[in-house]
Amino acid sequence: MYIQATNVVKAYDQQQVLHNVDLTLDAGQVLGLVGPNGAGKSTLLQAILGLTNYQGDIQVLGKNPSREREKMLEHVAYIADIAVLPRWMRVADSLVLMQQLHPRFDVSVATELLSRTDIKHKAKVKALSKGMKAQLHLALIMAIDAKVLILDEPTLGLDITTRKRFLSDLMAHCYGEDKAIIITTHQIDEVEQVLTHVAFIKQGKIINHNPMDEIADRYQQLTVSDSVAGELEQFNPIARESFMGRTTLMFDGVSRTELSAFGHPQQAKLSDIFVALMEDAA
Repeated sequence: MYIQATNVVKAYDQQQVLHNVDLTLDAGQVLGLVGPNGAGKSTLLQAILGLTNYQGDIQVLGKNPSREREKMLEHVAYIADIAVLPRWMRVADSLVLMQQLHPRFDVSVATELLSRTDIKHKAKVKALSKGMKAQLHLALIMAIDAKVLILDEPTLGLDITTRKRFLSDLMAHCYGEDKAIIITTHQIDEVEQVLTHVAFIKQGKIINHNPMDEIADRYQQLTVSDSVAGELEQFNPIARESFMGRTTLMFDGVSRTELSAFGHPQQAKLSDIFVALMEDAA
């Protein structure tokens, strides 16, 4: 197991932020950690990285992130939702700096990734747009040959075209059977295609943690006329939305065969499941 968090608790000024969180991540997995603002996503990642104290037990590649952080970081790469490079630094200088700081940094990979952008090696960080700064940070992190890659809102500030290219680069350069990735993002539908697992977090609690294929089998949506919607209440829908005489209902654990008697059920999108679970857990 690459990451194993057990009964993790975190409080700030007597306000509990994480409530007995259990989370696992193994080789070959890409985990989407999904939750609203203030749910505890970043705090959990900080605990995993040894950036904040906590109660409970966390093991990352067999190491305690608080006591063995330096050794752990030899095989872990991380980018925060707000990453900062010195404004005076040139792009070329950042490549040299990463070579000096991280033994597993591959400057050729970073150079290749940057070649797909409009970022010039002579440009200073302060001259880059917000999106370009995000692209630079991502290129630097993805060029590290790490076993565990942790990305906290990695596509923040990127346009849709750049976000799609990032996901393609991520899978090309960072995914493998001996690697594992955690992604937090608000662009749920865009990352859904690359995830192998998803964990929903609400008010510091993991309320659902499953492989994506189980999620696909478990949650179904069905759109019917308002007159038929009442008949489907027998299946205890977890969400419903009506518009112009039609109602869309979501079901948890109801077979497609049962629902097919009323229409054509479809696999629920991850963003719709997220909204339903967050409202249900409120």
